[in-house]
Amino acid sequence: MYQDGKIWVAVNDKGEKICLLPDKANRHGLIAGATGTGKTVTLHVLAEAFSDMGVPVFMADVKGDLAGLMAPGNDSEDMQARIQRFGLGEAGFSYHGYPVTFWDIYGQKGIQLRTTISEMGPVLLARILDLNELQTNILSIVFKIADDNELLLIDTKDLKSMLNYVNSNRAQFEAEYGKMSPASIAAILRAVVALEIEGGDVFFGEPALNINEWLTVSESGRGMISILDSESLINNGRLYSTFLLWMLSELFETLPEVGDPEKPKMVFFFDEAHLLFKDAPKSLMDKIEQVVKLVRSKGVGVYFCTQNPRDIPDAVLAQLGNRVQHALRAYTPADQKNVKAAADAFRENPEFKTYDTILALGTGEAVISFLDEDGIPEVAQKSYILPPQSRMGSITDEEREQKVKGSLSYSKYAQAYDPDSAYEFLERLGVELAEKAERLKAEAEEQKQKAKEELAAAREAEREAQKAAAAKRRAAKSAANSVGGTVGREVGKTVGSTFGSFGKTLGGNLGASLGRGIIGTLFKS
Repeated sequence: MYQDGKIWVAVNDKGEKICLLPDKANRHGLIAGATGTGKTVTLHVLAEAFSDMGVPVFMADVKGDLAGLMAPGNDSEDMQARIQRFGLGEAGFSYHGYPVTFWDIYGQKGIQLRTTISEMGPVLLARILDLNELQTNILSIVFKIADDNELLLIDTKDLKSMLNYVNSNRAQFEAEYGKMSPASIAAILRAVVALEIEGGDVFFGEPALNINEWLTVSESGRGMISILDSESLINNGRLYSTFLLWMLSELFETLPEVGDPEKPKMVFFFDEAHLLFKDAPKSLMDKIEQVVKLVRSKGVGVYFCTQNPRDIPDAVLAQLGNRVQHALRAYTPADQKNVKAAADAFRENPEFKTYDTILALGTGEAVISFLDEDGIPEVAQKSYILPPQSRMGSITDEEREQKVKGSLSYSKYAQAYDPDSAYEFLERLGVELAEKAERLKAEAEEQKQKAKEELAAAREAEREAQKAAAAKRRAAKSAANSVGGTVGREVGKTVGSTFGSFGKTLGGNLGASLGRGIIGTLFKS
C-alpha cells in the first residue's frame, strides 16, 4: 500500500510497518524465494503501491497469475483475518483493480509487441540466435554494411536478404570490412530461419513499440501497469531474456538523466531472472551490468525476481539495495551454502539468526531489508507481507480480450505493415541487375548478328569483286588475243608475201598464232 508518502510492504514481529522509501526505489531490488513461498504476492503488493504513487510499472507474467491486477480482490475469511491482523481497515484498504495493459510478443494474449532488427542490434540479436564469437562479429559487419548503405533492417526477411547479398558480393566487401566465411554466413542464416519458426517473424516488424507507451498514467493518476504475457515466451529463454534486456536498454537510451528523483519514473520487474544470465557470453554480461548500474540515474528501478539469489551474478547482485527474501530450503550441502550466502547479504539483526529464520519462514513471510533515508541497508527484519487489494490469480479470456481491445494502444499496434526496407531494395536491385544483364545479353546478340551479317556481306562483295575481276581479265585477254592475232597475221603476211600467195597465207596464220601465244604468256605472268 502507498501510505503517508511511503510504500508499506509488510509488518515485522512487533507490528511495526516495513516501508520502502520512494526516493530509494530506483536503487533496484531483489525478491527471492523457493516456489510457493509468496513471491507473487510480494510482486502484487509492490506493483499496486507503485501504481498508486503514479509510477508506471512493467511486469513479465510468467505463470499468468499477475493478470489479476486489473480486477478487484476477492473477499474471504482469510482476507478479513489478515486485514484485521495488519490493521488495514483503518489504513483505507479496499478491493479494487488497477490500470493494466496486456502485451504479447506473439499477439495472442495481449497487444502485439514488435521491435525491429535494427533496434535490437547485432549483440542482442546474436544472443537470441545463439551465435559464436566469429558469427557474432560477421553479423555486426552485416549490420555495418547495411548502415553504411542506408538499408533498413526491419524484419527477418530483411536480415536474410542482407546476409545473402553480402555473401554473394564478399569479394567487393572483404577489402573494406574483412574476410567473411560463407560457412559462417550460412550458419547465421539457419539460425534466423529457426528464430522465424519460434515466432521471430511476428516479433520483428512494424509498427515497432514506442517505449513511451509504458511510461503513461491513467486518468485517475495511477501508474499504468504493463504486463507482458510470458507463458509461451518463457519456453524460449533466449528470446525472453534478450527482449527484456532490450527494453531496459531502450529505457536507458530514451530517458533523460534525473539523478535521484523523489519517486521512480518507472519500475521494472524481472520474473524468472535467472534466464537473463543463463549461458550469457561475457559481452552480454558486461552490457547487463552496465545498464543495471547506469539506468538508476534515469529514474528506473529494476527488481529481479528469482528462486535463489545465487542466480544473479555478483556484480549485479551488489547493485540491489532493497531485498525481500522469502523462504529457502536446504536439503543438500549446496542448498545450505546458498541459504548461507543469502543470509550473509543482510545486516545481521541481533534478535535472530538470519540463516535459521530464512529456513523457517512460512508462506507470505520474508526477511526484508530496505535502504534507509541515508541509503544504508536496514538490519534484517522478519516480516509478514500485506495482502494485495487486487485479485490474486488469473482472469477469464473474456476479461482479457475486453481489456486488450479497449486499450488505446491496441489500434496503434494491431495491424502490422511492411515498409520499404532492405528486402525490397535488394529485390529491386536484383530485378534491375537481371534486366540489365538481359539487356546486355540482347545487345551482345544483336552485335554478334550484325557482325555476322557484315561479314557475310563483305564475303559476298569479295566474291562479286573476284567474279568481276575474272570477267575483266577474260575480256582483256580476249581483246589482247584478238589484237595479237591480227597484228601477228599482218606481220606474217608481210613477211610471207615474199614467197608468194601461199607464203602469205601461211605467214599470216603463223603470225596470228604466234601473236596470240605471246599475249597469253603475258597475261599468265
